[in-house]
Amino acid sequence: MDTHVDERKNELIEYMEKTKKQSHPESCLIAILHKAQQLYGYLSKEVMDEVATTMNIPTAHIWGVATFYHYFNLAPQGAHTIYVCLGTACFVKGAGKVLDAVKEELKISVGETTPDNLFSLRETRCLGACGLAPVIMVDDKMYGELTPKKAVEILRSYKK
Repeated sequence: MDTHVDERKNELIEYMEKTKKQSHPESCLIAILHKAQQLYGYLSKEVMDEVATTMNIPTAHIWGVATFYHYFNLAPQGAHTIYVCLGTACFVKGAGKVLDAVKEELKISVGETTPDNLFSLRETRCLGACGLAPVIMVDDKMYGELTPKKAVEILRSYKK
């Protein structure tokens, strides 16, 4: 038996029980889903079912919340998440070509994870670095003034 899994489940249940005592169950659903994602890395069907049972909230409602907000992951994520900015400044300066190069290098589309679980690819509308356009962010590190070639070199450095 995987005790790490049991520890995560116990921590999530304890968090939900504590939260349930403080307010109406649905008013803290987003916080609970964040906690679940922090513990598991994504929101699996099993985790959402556990939240539904413990909080006495219909699974369909939980699924609706989890799919509405883009920051919830419904599948396992890579070790590194790449965000390609497609905001106006970045797009005008070639972010579309940067995104194409990243997709070609990783052999995945936006929203997917590489088979080796090293990278997940996301697009975003603004990373707040318009003066450095076009930009990508890998995990929490920003890279600017990119060309498709520079973006690929950055990704390759994470493979080492």
